[in-house]
Amino acid sequence: MIGFILRCRCSCRDHTEESELLHLYRSCSTSTGAAPPPDNIFQAAFQQCKKINDREINLASLINVILGITLALVIHPGNPEVKFNAGKAPAIKQINIMDGFLDMGRNLLPDNIFQAAFQQTATTYIEDSSANATSAVKAMKRNIGYRDGTNTLGVIFFSLVFGSVLGTLPGDKKQSVIDFFQTVYETLLQMLLGTIWFTPIGVGSVICGKIISIANIGLALHQLSLFILCTVGGFLIYQLIISQLIYFIIIRKNPYEYYYKFSSAIITAFATASKSASLPITFRVMDDVAKMNPRISRFILPIGTINMDGSALYLPCAVIFLAQINNIYLGFGEIFTIGLACLFTSFSSAAIPSAAIVLVVMLCSTINAPIDDVTLLFAVDWFVDRFRTPNNLLGDCYAVAVVEHLSQKELNEDLEDGHTNKGISLEDQAIKLSSIEVSTDEEKPQNGSVIT
Repeated sequence: MIGFILRCRCSCRDHTEESELLHLYRSCSTSTGAAPPPDNIFQAAFQQCKKINDREINLASLINVILGITLALVIHPGNPEVKFNAGKAPAIKQINIMDGFLDMGRNLLPDNIFQAAFQQTATTYIEDSSANATSAVKAMKRNIGYRDGTNTLGVIFFSLVFGSVLGTLPGDKKQSVIDFFQTVYETLLQMLLGTIWFTPIGVGSVICGKIISIANIGLALHQLSLFILCTVGGFLIYQLIISQLIYFIIIRKNPYEYYYKFSSAIITAFATASKSASLPITFRVMDDVAKMNPRISRFILPIGTINMDGSALYLPCAVIFLAQINNIYLGFGEIFTIGLACLFTSFSSAAIPSAAIVLVVMLCSTINAPIDDVTLLFAVDWFVDRFRTPNNLLGDCYAVAVVEHLSQKELNEDLEDGHTNKGISLEDQAIKLSSIEVSTDEEKPQNGSVIT
């Protein structure tokens, strides 16, 4: 409301400077929010090395990325006239497809990982001064250099490789490194949670300043409505159609009966916008209602932070929306780069409300889009996040069902070997086995075994 009042009272069309409060909030949230993903990716890649059918998790995220890109390109929610007056939108800059692929390869393997934190490789064409000056056609020379902006693709790829290799080392060598990155991540996450306390004032300033600076407020509201349609429609398509189809093809059972069992968990995720807050209810539904194997559910659900299906769909929609309002050309190479970066980045999304909006800031560098325009998404993220979180939660629930079905052979072998006992819960088995091992160790100290 303040933004609309100031818009009517002030000369808003030429308003380009952002307030100090807006600048401070944006800097604080960016510095603390953009830092955790590499540390979280180290841990996510390490978890991926545990070899428990993680390909299903990756496939689900890939499907969501493809769906998000498709919806963003078909619906086309962004319009450059949101930022510029009609007829004054900048011309689309054509980019060579081969240069885009080559730049993606160079950024994927950066020369210096520290330089990748603030610069990325880019191919540009400059006028060749050594060419014939009398020619009417200007000769252009290809130049490979650097431009400002985080090399998101390189940082993410390095983090994935580092975490994957770290997972193959012996336990005593890797544990100190894992503890270090876990501590760094938790520290930065606490800093981010501290920043969230100022979010009402910061987001209010962001929205107020954006309302004043937008030339055509009616068009902006229309484009944001299309963005909501693009993202929320994608969430519903994946929840009600795609995930059900995958469940039916693999498990050959009624998927909607399984979907209905998680209604209480879905409502909790919708209300809290936090997958972590709904985790206790999800565990209860898994054990008491869905009757899933506790060994599978207790492994998949806690590491579900690497399976953010909702974020995997939201991120490409948001990045392409920002590219569209800035009239940035998106060829096949650029779209492939966006999809790859969003797929890897979705693995590092924190399980807190509105965490994906922070990742959008980091992904802006992949298309060289100004991060100031991310403030447009703040106005609707509270609503979109209510639908994104249940998508993240249901991805874990369906992953449990698929992994249990595909791991049935291993579960049956454990049953035959006596690792599971009919009629005894998993917790009772663990207590019973622990007591047996401890008593055996006390009776036979010469074996030198240590219970850990």
